[in-house]
Amino acid sequence: MLNPNDPRWREISWEQALSAASPSIANILEKAVVGRDLDASDGLALSSAAEEDFLAVLKVANELRRRAVGDQVTYVVNRNLNFTNVCVVGCAFCGFGKSARAPDAYFHSTESLLAKSVEAVERGATEVCIQGGLPRELDGGYYARLLRAIKSRLPSLHLHAYSPMEIVYGVEKTGMSLPDYLQTLRQAGLGTIPGTAAEILDDTVREILSPNKLKVRQWIEVIRTAHGLGIPSTSTMMYGHVELPEHWVRHLLLLREIQMDTGGFTEFVPLGFIHWRTRLFRTGRARAGSSFEENLLVHALARLLLQGHIKNIQVSWVKLGFEGALACLEAGANDFGGTLMEESISKSAGANFGESVAPTELRALIRTIGRTPAERTTTYQIRRVFDEPDPSECLPLERLAGSSVVRDQVRY
Repeated sequence: MLNPNDPRWREISWEQALSAASPSIANILEKAVVGRDLDASDGLALSSAAEEDFLAVLKVANELRRRAVGDQVTYVVNRNLNFTNVCVVGCAFCGFGKSARAPDAYFHSTESLLAKSVEAVERGATEVCIQGGLPRELDGGYYARLLRAIKSRLPSLHLHAYSPMEIVYGVEKTGMSLPDYLQTLRQAGLGTIPGTAAEILDDTVREILSPNKLKVRQWIEVIRTAHGLGIPSTSTMMYGHVELPEHWVRHLLLLREIQMDTGGFTEFVPLGFIHWRTRLFRTGRARAGSSFEENLLVHALARLLLQGHIKNIQVSWVKLGFEGALACLEAGANDFGGTLMEESISKSAGANFGESVAPTELRALIRTIGRTPAERTTTYQIRRVFDEPDPSECLPLERLAGSSVVRDQVRY
């Protein structure tokens, strides 16, 4: 198995890796190198690549990343606002949702969420990401009121809010049409929506993960309608549970098809399944999350299948850890995500890589792989490029103590 310090990551060029690949894999990768879209059979072949083929997939994906976005690694200064963990859906893969009577159930007041938003701006945030559970008694107007309260106090703050599942719930609660409901949210201050609740866009898989959650057609309808109204979104995929590589490929090609029609996706974010505290894993219905090789392969596959369509591939440091995230940034990804300031959904499922990271720590981490950090907005406008390190930059040593990143990769 490769590890982040394997010298082949840096000492072998993508051309050398490609020349060492099997003829069938080399032919597919050569199609990608010249900018041709790969098809489902290509994706399936790449998803089973091993040994020298595996290395070639990673190196070519990283070269396509360099051609598409250069050597900058972007990040956004943001804060997560998970307003409630009360949820009636009961997803088997989730460790976050609670019943209303659970001792650790919460529903934060608008005043407290506003205070958190003000604090985030004071700490340099340009975005808050707002998501929560689905309480049975939720008032249909709540989502818009919360946006309006934050936007009226902080008009320049970008509100990245509400998954397609939450939007469908809001439509059900209000009785409005989907376009009218999205327009209401936009008028209240909505800037973009997170393309979460996607998991795997296959209804057979979704029936295992969460039979009560929205269907594939509903997810697509929300996303396409939002894009049609000028509301961009992210896109995601959760992997490492019950799915197979063929599901990765179909999911990515569906996202590509939507993007070709709408152009509304700002990024793609692979999300490794955090398994420890989930019912899906405890009942023996899922594997124990994704392997290191799977993490690398999924990020590389995303770059190869989405090239020319979705430019930005984000790593989730909360799910991968910093070392895993850095490795994926050398396998086709280009964005480090956000500072978060507080993260509870992955943590509730058993993730232990932290809830917050400072911008100075992110910049120091990015420099360990020889790339240039750049702060961005939610929609990937560059706010500032940090060509040279400054004295405030430091690695999060307490989280990386003893890791290969600290031992071997600090170069400045």
